[in-house]
Amino acid sequence: MLIKDGIRMDGRKPDELRPIKIEAGVLHRAQGSCYLEWGGNKVMAAVYGPREAIPRHIQHPLKAVINARYNMVPFSVSDRKRPGPDRRSVEISKVTSEALEHVVFTGLFPRTMIDVCIEVLGAEAGTRCAGLTAAAVALADAGIPMRDLPVACAAGKIDGTVVLDLAGDEDCEGEADMPIAIAPRTEEILLMQMDGHMTYQEFEEALELALKGCREVSKLQKEALLRKYETKNEVAP
Repeated sequence: MLIKDGIRMDGRKPDELRPIKIEAGVLHRAQGSCYLEWGGNKVMAAVYGPREAIPRHIQHPLKAVINARYNMVPFSVSDRKRPGPDRRSVEISKVTSEALEHVVFTGLFPRTMIDVCIEVLGAEAGTRCAGLTAAAVALADAGIPMRDLPVACAAGKIDGTVVLDLAGDEDCEGEADMPIAIAPRTEEILLMQMDGHMTYQEFEEALELALKGCREVSKLQKEALLRKYETKNEVAP
């Protein structure tokens, strides 16, 4: 059983997140960066640009191109993953690029590209949410103008119960998983996917739980950015 008497296998209640740690500005050779731990997930995100889009045929004359690249390193899972892109990483890269493009003021940087590199160093469950959340902090750390700081979280269903932020066993053996990404100020949905089956009532409950999780993670994103710049101010002459 994945849940018993309202308590999940890892001791969490149905509406609780796994432990999350976010640190901004961890890489010195990138314009912006973020290291994130979310349960068993360990993710590094780095941002490069805006810079001239090459080759030129990919340039857009009126805006920047957001090029997010999601990758799981071979040692991120218990069974060694084959290096290089696969269908899943290509799909996650695409939906992440589209979600970020909705919040970045791309019109300020015509004919350029903003590269967002997301490396999953350790994977448990919910890596696309962790990757997008880390990418948003890296973009803010790089000083890329955005209308909001996007954030992602997932909800799902295990043993007939709707829960927040599925862990590894819950993701593998549960009945549904629904990651979403939002712009927190307006709660506009930037990304929504679902794997599995839920009734309409369960879907609404899962959506509300995922929004609750996004609000909590959004606070941690802002705290991470504040910590970095408060530290800079303290050491400044």
